[in-house]
Amino acid sequence: MKLPNFFIIGAPKSGTTALYDTLKQHPQIYMSPVKEPFYFAFEGKPPFFPGAAGAFFHRAAVWRPHEYVQLFAGAANERVIGEASATYLASPLAARRIRQNLPSSRIVAILRQPAERAYSAYSFLRQVGFEPTRTFQEALAQEEPRSRAGWISILNYKANSRYYDQLAIYYDLFPPDQIKVYLYEEWKDMPQAMLRDMFWFLGVDEDFMPEIQRSNITRLPKNRRLHHLATHPGRIEQRIPFLPAPARRIISSILRRLDRRFNLAPPPPLTAEMRTRLTSDFREDILKLQDLIERDLSHWLRAN
Repeated sequence: MKLPNFFIIGAPKSGTTALYDTLKQHPQIYMSPVKEPFYFAFEGKPPFFPGAAGAFFHRAAVWRPHEYVQLFAGAANERVIGEASATYLASPLAARRIRQNLPSSRIVAILRQPAERAYSAYSFLRQVGFEPTRTFQEALAQEEPRSRAGWISILNYKANSRYYDQLAIYYDLFPPDQIKVYLYEEWKDMPQAMLRDMFWFLGVDEDFMPEIQRSNITRLPKNRRLHHLATHPGRIEQRIPFLPAPARRIISSILRRLDRRFNLAPPPPLTAEMRTRLTSDFREDILKLQDLIERDLSHWLRAN
């Protein structure tokens, strides 16, 4: 029975999907075919949360032990077997379960400037229809009511950007030489150097250089109705059931192309005022974090 010895734990919207897609190319690394199984956050119990995001996790989470094991059945002689569930960083339960079940695992986190990460997460969840508010400010105001109502934590944008307490749990549970923390700007600006260092950390061939992937880029729809139809082909069947199946597939394909070419656009940038205000809120956490990971994070505290 093969199980992971390597985890990418987050943070969400810090490049974890692109890193996962890139690492899959290494011949000595086997990554789960499901990028985010979320298993150790929900082991043995299906997740139930209000809202569209909760419904997604209920459908997508791999919580049965035998199904999780099956994800790694395709591993052969790879030195490293891994998965990438960005929700693990904010889950003390996941940290404890990984330590209990797979204590020798290597742990990798990528951290992004907290205000930027929070806004990127909000924009992405708006894109996929999990975030119901129309403005970032309104979503921030909803964090405490959502927590009290039992909403899933990915919608808590400020809380998920406070990295110190989240990472401190992993440092308490694992030896420091099993944990590696990178910064999003390293992945964005110096991916080859970061990968070479990560390959050394994982004990695989450092000279292999995969094609750098840029995945999971956020685009917001101008027309949400068109986007919904383009990304939910079942809706086409409901609206025009009288057409033959090949015709419905052609229409779905046309809608997807229209959506990608004309309807999706990058979200507006985070305003300087909001970035400054949020960064001020994160200041104490950033200062504690840089001591924990022994990295200079003073550039995160600058106004832009």
